[in-house]
Amino acid sequence: MELKLDKKPKNPIIIEGFPGFGFVGTIATEFLIDHLNAKPIGKILTHEIMPIAAIHDSKIVEPLGLYYDSKNNIILIHAVTSINGLEWKISDIVHQMVIELNAKELISLEGVGIPNAQSDDVNVFYYSNVELNKKRFEKTNAKPLKEGIIMGVTGSVLLHTKMPMSCIFVETKSNMPDSRGAAKIIETLDKYLNLNVDYKPLLKKAEEFEAKLKKIMEQSKAATTEKEKKELNYLG
Repeated sequence: MELKLDKKPKNPIIIEGFPGFGFVGTIATEFLIDHLNAKPIGKILTHEIMPIAAIHDSKIVEPLGLYYDSKNNIILIHAVTSINGLEWKISDIVHQMVIELNAKELISLEGVGIPNAQSDDVNVFYYSNVELNKKRFEKTNAKPLKEGIIMGVTGSVLLHTKMPMSCIFVETKSNMPDSRGAAKIIETLDKYLNLNVDYKPLLKKAEEFEAKLKKIMEQSKAATTEKEKKELNYLG
């Protein structure tokens, strides 16, 4: 696994959104890339994921892409592929990028499952290892996460980095793409970073991203199934 950066901005905020509950991290970073007009700055290269090239608007969508918003000095890590089993390796790459760029802060966007929920209302939670940043979160709609289990890339990064790090979690009712949960995360992040997001088109945009993500997931699943069939035929 290799980090490829075409530019190396100094002291950026790094925001990561990996597939998880509700795919809210992926949808949220997709929206931010569009809203902030972030440009490709690099990618995470690996031969350990399914070699599927997704195309959107006649452009390749990198499975693990890096985008840069120069106005706000923000790097967005955007993932549209399964990373199961690669969490530690990816967290090592994230940690490497943090060190190389002397990042100001790492922000993780995650969904947390709430099975059998009876209400349409969802809660947003935050975690931060910096007291000043906790004060900033108090001005948002999020609640402090006092108890919980954090898994995946976010969990592994938390375990081996001492850099300033914050996490925003939203409750999501489904393992399918949850655009409304992603919208809640964007709302909290906007208040935290003062990004001036226009909320009127937010949900519509999020639903468009949801549809695109569903299509990519379906194509990926179909390709995986076809690959497994070929392997079975070969073995038989």
